[in-house]
Formats: sequence, structure tokens, C-alpha cells
Amino acid sequence: MARAIKRLNARQVATLKREGRYADGAGLYLVVGPGASRRWAFLFRWRGRRQEMGLGSLASVSLADARERAGEARRALADGRNPVAVRRAELAARNATATFGNFADELVKGFSHGFRNDKHKAQWGMTLTRYAAPLRDMRLADITTADVLAVLQPLWQAKPETASRLRGRIERVLDAAKAKGLRQGENPARWRGHLDSLLPARQRLTRGHHAAMAYRDLPAFIARLRASESVSALALEFAILTTARSGEVLGARWDEFDIEAKLWTVPAARMKAGREHRVPLAARALAILDMVAKVRTGEHVFPGQRPGKPLSVMALAMVLRRLKLKNVTVHGFRSAFRDWCGEATAFPRDVAEAALAHTVGDMTERAYRRGDALEKRRKLMTAWASFLEPKAANNVVPLRRARSARKFA
Repeated sequence: MARAIKRLNARQVATLKREGRYADGAGLYLVVGPGASRRWAFLFRWRGRRQEMGLGSLASVSLADARERAGEARRALADGRNPVAVRRAELAARNATATFGNFADELVKGFSHGFRNDKHKAQWGMTLTRYAAPLRDMRLADITTADVLAVLQPLWQAKPETASRLRGRIERVLDAAKAKGLRQGENPARWRGHLDSLLPARQRLTRGHHAAMAYRDLPAFIARLRASESVSALALEFAILTTARSGEVLGARWDEFDIEAKLWTVPAARMKAGREHRVPLAARALAILDMVAKVRTGEHVFPGQRPGKPLSVMALAMVLRRLKLKNVTVHGFRSAFRDWCGEATAFPRDVAEAALAHTVGDMTERAYRRGDALEKRRKLMTAWASFLEPKAANNVVPLRRARSARKFA
């Protein structure tokens, strides 16, 4: 009687955790290893000796795919060929034609799930497509230092930051290619002890301030902003009120808000520093949430025109453009807030920095600072919202009055 095949089912495959080898039949096994890792293996005999051929991990190869691969291996055996040798020959043929462009695209697709946002993924794809265009049709095994230099040199002084990031990304692609056996030898994009001897010293990037509106002009600007009555304008005002970054506001979801506690908790995955950030909400910020809640269409607080999608990354900048404002950026409103804190109030520096989700102090100091000064920041954000009100007669907080804020420290 023929041995049973297809013994496993999808539920078993997904839930088996005990270490061991589980037969599906006809040589196909699910191997559960330490930490409940799972991979597929095909066991067979070749010229009297038992051999094992890996068919991939469960994460990338489904039960159906594993059965198909095992079937191909059995057909090779029936033809008198070693399935391991057959696969090696196929890989060698594929590797001989593997290009930088195809490999880079697959690599970015594979590890981009770890990126914090779509913008980072887009930057990787753009640099490896646009700036590395001369490499894309080249075989991975053929790329030399001269080829890498030809890509980097035109950018090295003109766009130093872009060139530096591009070099690092090319290096990572070629490292991955070597790990997969697609090329050999040293990485031609390596910096230390290699390209640092061939490229001139880069001009240091001068980090200028984002173009910002003077904080004294903000109440009048808020009046103009409220006249717009668009979702984008509400989102921009909300960003100013909360001193949040554009991406944090555009990606905001309703389940991040506790209206009763007047609190917005931005998860670590959406924060630049990779740490959860709590934002106390002033009355006007809560009013904006109430307005957009009445037209709620999904999980995003500030929905875009496409169903299930938030406002686009350019939505807030377009508000400024429609208001015909020049030399002003969305990010610059955070600078205006910081100027207001330092020049018109006596709130402590670390409270202002915490409101901006900036890292304050060295590692030792941060280790002892367990809290996030939430209640102190709540008073600060209430004062900020009051300052921004267009109808206020005098929105600049007098220093002598603001000194009372020292008791908040």
C-alpha cells in the first residue's frame, strides 16, 4: 500500500510548536526548530545515501508551495537526477544573469516592512533607481570600484548628503548579494579603508533652520487658517497646537486618542525617536477632533480623498501655498513654538523640549528621568493654545506673568 501523502493541514502547520520533524508524506517534512521556527525539508536517498534538501521557511513558503517544490524534486529523482544538483544548476543560471536593479528592488521589498513610514521606503527606491541608474543593468558579479565611483562622483560635492546615503545603500545591496553567493570579493562601495581614500573630503552638511513664521504673527495666521474650513487646514492647525510633526498628524488614528483624558498617544512606531509620545490636548485641539469626528469615514483622523487613506504628505504644505505664504514651512511652526517658549515664557527648557519629543540630556540623565513631564506639558500646551487664539487682545505672554510657570518645574 502506498504511503499516505498530504497528512498535514494548514491549521497544523500554523500551530505546531514542539520541536521535531512532521511528515506530510512522500519525503516532505515540516521541521520545527528552537523558538518554534519552521522550515520545509525534502528527504530522499541518492545512490544509497540519505540526503536532505531545504525548501525554504514557512514564512515565505506555504504548504501548497512546499508540496509543489517536493513534487519537482521527486520528478527529478524519477529522471535519475539529484534534485540538489538540479537546484544548484538552476541557481547558478539565475545568478549568472542577476542584475543590480532587479536584486536591489527585491531586497528593498523584502526589508522595507521594517521602515517606519512609506516615505523612507520611497527614498530607498528612488535613490537606487534614479541615482544608481548606471548600475541597474549590470551583473552583480561585474560591479567594480570604478563603477561605484562613476555613480557617486557627480553627486559627491553637489549633493553630499544624498551621495552619502546612496553609497551606504549600494554597499548594503552588494553585501546582501555576496551573502547570497551572487558575487565574491570585497565590497567596492565600502567606505573605510577604501572609498575614503579615493573620494575628496565631503563638504559638511550645514543644517539650517526650517523656514519659520515669527511666533508673534501666528495668531493672525491662525485666523486666516480657520477661514479655510478644509480638513487640510484643520490638520495643520492641529499640528501647530500639538507641536507634532507632519507625519505624526497625518498618520493619526482614532484609537490613539483618549478624549476623556484629553490625551493623544502616538505609538513608538510612528515617532522619529522610536519612543511612544503622549500629547496633552488643549481645548481647541479637542474642538478640532470633534469637528472631524462628525465627518469620520474610517480609522484616520484626517482622511484623504482616497477611501481608507489619510491626507497626502503634501496636504499641509499645500495649505501654505494656497494662502500664498513664502519662506514658511510646516516644520517651521515647531521652531516658532520653541522661540515662543524661550522668549515669551519662563517654562523650563526640558519641558519645552519634551513637548517637541526631543531627547534631552545624556544617557545617564535619561536613565534617571522616568517620566515625560505630562502634567507640566499640559500647562504649557494650554498656554500655547491661548497664545494662538486670534481674538486675544495681547497674545504675547508677559515674562513677569510667565515666571509663575517656574512652579511647574
